Amino acid sequence: MAPFPLRPVRRAVPGDGDALGELDRATWSTLHAVQPRPQPPYEPFFDERHRPEDVLVAETDSPGEGPRLAGYIRIVPPTPLACNAHVRQIQGLAVAERARGQGVARALLRASFAEARRQGANRVTLRVLGHNAPARALYAAEGFVVEGVLSGEFFLHGRYVDDVLMGRPLAP
Repeated sequence: MAPFPLRPVRRAVPGDGDALGELDRATWSTLHAVQPRPQPPYEPFFDERHRPEDVLVAETDSPGEGPRLAGYIRIVPPTPLACNAHVRQIQGLAVAERARGQGVARALLRASFAEARRQGANRVTLRVLGHNAPARALYAAEGFVVEGVLSGEFFLHGRYVDDVLMGRPLAP
């Protein structure tokens, strides 16, 4: 199936919550999740800590259907401290299976860099599981470097998994 055109990345709105929750559940994987697979009744995607204004959404144009959710990225201040206000942290990135390999994750990352700069940040960080080679390769290709490793931080499915801390500066 040919890829559908990617629309400009936009900020999420409260009405996106159900579709984002469905995407989160559909993309759950042991490759990146430390929490168990979500079970009904599902928690809402947006709550006091996870707000629409912290999420950027990618959509594709599907003929006859209009825009379809292709992925999202959540980018937030890592702490409420004033001395840390120059940093934004990626705390979630998901791409629908049908949209993988079409540059959606890369578009979301780049849009998050622009949004972080708009908010006055000069640095972006993230955490990724050590065994998630595809995500680590993508982040490295987008300028992230490993800044620390918490060895054996998680015990998942019978083995210890590293938590890899990555970061990158934002050019003005």
